[in-house]
Amino acid sequence: MYSVRLWVVRHAGAFERIYNMFEPVLVKLHPVWSKIGYQRAEKPMSKFEQACKGLLFDCKMCGQCALSSTGMSCSMNCPKNLRNGPCGGVRLNGNCEVYADRRCVWVEGWKGSQKMKNGDRIFAVQKPVNFSQQGSSSWLRVVRQIAKRKEQSGEKSQ
Repeated sequence: MYSVRLWVVRHAGAFERIYNMFEPVLVKLHPVWSKIGYQRAEKPMSKFEQACKGLLFDCKMCGQCALSSTGMSCSMNCPKNLRNGPCGGVRLNGNCEVYADRRCVWVEGWKGSQKMKNGDRIFAVQKPVNFSQQGSSSWLRVVRQIAKRKEQSGEKSQ
């Protein structure tokens, strides 16, 4: 998985474009998710999400995905679970303090962000991890948030 993860970061711009096409499709399915019930859709959707993101990003399914803000490098792969940049122990060669044979996820994230149109999102401060959301679908959470914003602004959801 480690080599796939590094390959994805090298192609972060392409994965950003793919996600930007994928997210509106999920949002358009909001009426379906609502009819089924988000709670009922949660388990199969989280399994599907884990399969996709686990393969590509070595995703840890924190439920609060920030890949689009971290250069497509999953910050949960940091052994210290740092969500807002590297620790002070990054080695001179860019490797992790804890796993000396691996690149720091934040060094990779910075490289990935440079290849993304919205790469400046890496500067956005992420909230601490809410471990009660571990294993849940961040995709469904994003859909609910977007649908709620649309409803509050009076925009029709299609």
